[in-house]
Amino acid sequence: MEIEPCEALKPYIRCFWGTSGPIVRSECRESVSSVVTPDTCMDIMFDIDYTNNRICNDFAGINISSFQIHAMPGKERKISSFAIRFYAWAVILFSGESMRDAKDLYCDVGYYFPKLKKLLEDRLFTMDSLMERKAIAEKYLLENFHPERMNHVVSDALYEIFQNKGNIRTLQLAREVHISTRQLERLFKENIGISPKQLSSVIRYQYLWNDIVGSARFDVLDAVIKYQYADQAHLLHDFKRFHSMSIQEAKELAFKNVAFLQDPGRA
Repeated sequence: MEIEPCEALKPYIRCFWGTSGPIVRSECRESVSSVVTPDTCMDIMFDIDYTNNRICNDFAGINISSFQIHAMPGKERKISSFAIRFYAWAVILFSGESMRDAKDLYCDVGYYFPKLKKLLEDRLFTMDSLMERKAIAEKYLLENFHPERMNHVVSDALYEIFQNKGNIRTLQLAREVHISTRQLERLFKENIGISPKQLSSVIRYQYLWNDIVGSARFDVLDAVIKYQYADQAHLLHDFKRFHSMSIQEAKELAFKNVAFLQDPGRA
């Protein structure tokens, strides 16, 4: 499940997500894999294993390429999960640590959020509903929000990138925010973990993917013009670079998963 944050946190937190409460994960005899595609978020994630009395956690930095995750075979367990999804440029406002190493990073939550990690892990077993966990995390985030850490050059550049749906070169972007390209790249690395070019490419890909799944008659040639690709081959190559499969394969997989989630006969 996903739950929206309160109004004060909506510009910075995409959502809180996880299981609504403890669930029983059935015994799995085979490994199961799924594809994770790039987005513009970073996540704090906790997995609670009641059967083995164990909590695992991860901080997932911003990704600029797709990758596969694998669920390994295992016995039946009682589990739950809880996570906070930040917009990538907002993490520094709550952590205070540099995002310089956040690209494609998986690490312990304590590296960026030691106090939040301790607060949640002390309560995750006793407060096991998603709403209860959200309330605890939300209170902490509101009390530890530091707007003074927002770099206004970065925020202005983000505005330009989104206004252009990722179709903007770094040189032009630097001119728009009145700074050198070298300084702009340094600020993006410090605040987000990736370069302006990399972020722009991910955002353009996200807009493209939204058009693909949201349009009944998606036209590749129209998209080439709309998103300023050199030609059709460039668009198709760029999409596969981010999604690890062709547009047709991606659509089929997406709609297959939607049908699976919406199946009324599913337990």
